[in-house]
Amino acid sequence: MKLLPFALGMGVGYVLGTRAGRERYEQLSRAYRRVADNPQVQAAAGVAQAKAGEAVHAAVTVAKEKVAPSSAPGHQPAAPGRSVRSNGH
Repeated sequence: MKLLPFALGMGVGYVLGTRAGRERYEQLSRAYRRVADNPQVQAAAGVAQAKAGEAVHAAVTVAKEKVAPSSAPGHQPAAPGRSVRSNGH
């Protein structure tokens, strides 16, 4: 049922886009390029990219710590959804 609102949105976007025409597209494209080429925007994007990289690194470190097997001798973690049986069956 979620496909219907998506398809409706696509249809409305198409109709509005075709009515706006090529001139409006070019106008929006020029405005985007002016913003994207601004040195302040590029600097902010670089900072955001660095922060995102740090966050990913921290998340990977935490995930590895949580997933790391126990250091108890002879302990083998069970596969998700499986119980460990001591009789080998």
